[in-house]
Amino acid sequence: MGKTGAYKLIAQNKKAYHDYFIDETYEAGMVLVGTEVKSIRCGSGSIKESFIRIQNGEAFVFNMHINPYEKGNIFNKEPLRTRKLLLHKKQITKLLGAISTKGMTIVPLKVYIKDSLVKMEIGLARGKKLHDKRQDIAKKDVRRQNERDFKIKNL
Repeated sequence: MGKTGAYKLIAQNKKAYHDYFIDETYEAGMVLVGTEVKSIRCGSGSIKESFIRIQNGEAFVFNMHINPYEKGNIFNKEPLRTRKLLLHKKQITKLLGAISTKGMTIVPLKVYIKDSLVKMEIGLARGKKLHDKRQDIAKKDVRRQNERDFKIKNL
């Protein structure tokens, strides 16, 4: 039995939290070949420029970069190939209904290994406007200043 809740983080999309309000998150499995799994276990993968689309009732992640495995030779696949995400039909129909409304999209948030399986956390997101981003930056600045003040007082 594996540890429940424990996972090894491979890649994180920090820009997604800056550009979007994340309403819901889902955990999806990924269809990968052996050399891609070995490469991910070594910690080489990126989801910075990736995005998710639903086509023919199936979810796919595009532009996810997985470095070729060093010892993979002929079995290595293209680093930026399209990969299928494993979700339940109910989840896919719910996501389809949600993204049909204006301003909603599906973004990849994390790639991690959980119980020896490669998983991706995806989020149902609403785009932020410029003033929302400015408010978030101002809140972070205030929080940092408060932490500095608290640290100085406790010295």
